[in-house]
Amino acid sequence: MVRTIELTKRQEQILQIVKDNGPITGEQIADQLSLTRATLRPDLAILTMAGFLDARPRVGYFYTGKSGTQLLTENLQKIYVSDYQSIPVVVSESVSVYDAICTMFLEDVGTLFVVDQHSNLVGVLSRKDLLRASIGKQELTNIPVNIIMTRMPNITTCEREDLLIDVARKLIEKQIDALPVVKKSDNGYEVIGRVTKSNITKAFLALADEDR
Repeated sequence: MVRTIELTKRQEQILQIVKDNGPITGEQIADQLSLTRATLRPDLAILTMAGFLDARPRVGYFYTGKSGTQLLTENLQKIYVSDYQSIPVVVSESVSVYDAICTMFLEDVGTLFVVDQHSNLVGVLSRKDLLRASIGKQELTNIPVNIIMTRMPNITTCEREDLLIDVARKLIEKQIDALPVVKKSDNGYEVIGRVTKSNITKAFLALADEDR
């Protein structure tokens, strides 16, 4: 369920006045509420920045006709992968499962991206992959990660120009924790970033803070 932006009683009164009388100036709104223009300035700024109202010079304020849910949807359509991607943690396809487990622990991540000698993406390692490989009596230092990793073309990727909301859908649909951010190269796909569920959460929290 999407929560709509919560407005104060005075902000709701301002919205109703603009709905009924817009376009209307700030001074006229203040007169109807028996308040000063300076007192209303923060409320008008919030309503305008949130997208409920729009303003035109020498015309005044008018109601956009958009609900809180519509405004939230519009804001989500403006957030791109490049805005919130983080640094990828990569390992060579020749490293051992043991070394990969150590890297995952030291870097405190849930997904490792495996690259070849040209630094292009060839695989992905999740916690589940490493856990499965650890079950049994095999010597982990002798098992290369390219034996257990998920390989191309079975890897879901994204690019810097993709919408973050689309990446969130991919994470949910594929039931994975992270996507590599890639850039097409002559030999394949270069890993230039990662998007995790934590990145998505940070973006949504930042969006919520803007609406306060």
